[in-house]
Amino acid sequence: MAGKALNKKNLLELGADRLAELLLEAVKGDAARQRRVRMALSADRGPEAITADLRKRFASIRRGRSFISRKAQKTLTQELAGLTQLIETRIAPDAPAAAFELLWAELQLAPGLFERTDDSRGTLGEVMGGAMAAIGRLAPRLGLDPATLAETVFDAILDDVYGVFDDAVPALAEALGTTGLARLKALAEAARAAPPGEAELARYAFLSDRDARTGRARAERNRSLDRILRDVADAEGDVDAWLAQYTPEQLTYATIAPDAALRLLATGRAGDALRLIEAALPGESDDPWFDDPELDAAHFACLEALGRKEDLRAALWNRFERKLCPDALRRHLGLLPDFEDIEAADAARRIVLDFSPVETALAYCLEAPDLSLAAELIETRNAEIDGDAYEILTPLAEALAPANPLAAVLLRRAMIDFALDRRRAGRYGHAAGHLSDCAAADAEIQDYGIHLSHAAYLDGLRRTHARKSAFWDRLRNG
Repeated sequence: MAGKALNKKNLLELGADRLAELLLEAVKGDAARQRRVRMALSADRGPEAITADLRKRFASIRRGRSFISRKAQKTLTQELAGLTQLIETRIAPDAPAAAFELLWAELQLAPGLFERTDDSRGTLGEVMGGAMAAIGRLAPRLGLDPATLAETVFDAILDDVYGVFDDAVPALAEALGTTGLARLKALAEAARAAPPGEAELARYAFLSDRDARTGRARAERNRSLDRILRDVADAEGDVDAWLAQYTPEQLTYATIAPDAALRLLATGRAGDALRLIEAALPGESDDPWFDDPELDAAHFACLEALGRKEDLRAALWNRFERKLCPDALRRHLGLLPDFEDIEAADAARRIVLDFSPVETALAYCLEAPDLSLAAELIETRNAEIDGDAYEILTPLAEALAPANPLAAVLLRRAMIDFALDRRRAGRYGHAAGHLSDCAAADAEIQDYGIHLSHAAYLDGLRRTHARKSAFWDRLRNG
């Protein structure tokens, strides 16, 4: 007879004594789990006790000097995420100021940790982002002196080299209030006029020329000051002050223009927003591979705000033609009168069928989704399909398999052929899996048309790739 399920209800039936024994046994020899249990015990003694234990733990992390491996990083980030939650749930309700100090101290651990580990996957950065988000939720209840808080935020941003405090002003805007934001702005403007200090210059000691060090230090500091001034302007709702932090050329950058236009739109300045966006839109001679959906989305929002329906329809169609964007097509069709939308949908279908590269067209079919169009595309342009595009072909084959098994088989064959023809041994396991799927689909395909039957295709693989034993071993072993 099966045992009871491992759930909270059944565990409670064991009783406190037995659960305590099992918990002690589970954490034995596991320092991270032992710390978690100790923190839980401290939390039951009140905010003061858990605050003291958290400070001790942060001090211990700060003293660390050894390299943090990938495995140790995972354990540490899980612990830090748990501590953020503990601060927010057990300390913040009764002592918001103490909770803020602890979360701020947690963020200040970041430089030492980033120097001791490889965070290329962004795991540590994500945890620190979670701590800043908790500060944002806590901000309305802080009640700290706004000017002092402004100075704390200013110093943290200026000293930050890892971007941990990038969102500090938006997170704390409500706590800063008018007084704090004004103080922050004054500090930033004063810092712009001051020469870099020796500590700032020391970061660029590798540059032998002092003028070069000064230039680099000033440029780095100004980037932080610009961020502060933009965030203050945002918090104050001053769009012109926000825009003033950029040069006219920078406002044409695709990374900046959408945010600028949306801010102008929010203040009712749709005409200014459109002029700014039109200056940023790529020209006919620009890189055809360039795509920035945020730029186009801001363009559409400007046209809609101005009531320029014809121009909006044209812009949506243009995006669909260039990038095969399903959302743009849906919006375009929704703006057309009855019957015209049918003609436009047919025209769109023809564009997809002729689009190059064919993998982009297949990706459109997957996203739209339009599986009947995908099947037609695969049938007519099968020879063009790049079997290396597995991130598109694999999910599309799975989606097609129930109703269009032949189309799914042709996609899987493209991936099999690529792996074997190019001797991609790392993909042999996937290729074997695709071939097994093709065999399973064979019974459902009544007519292969101009394409090889499964038996003929398999026979061809055996003749052409007979010596690729690693692949055939994978196939035999499932």
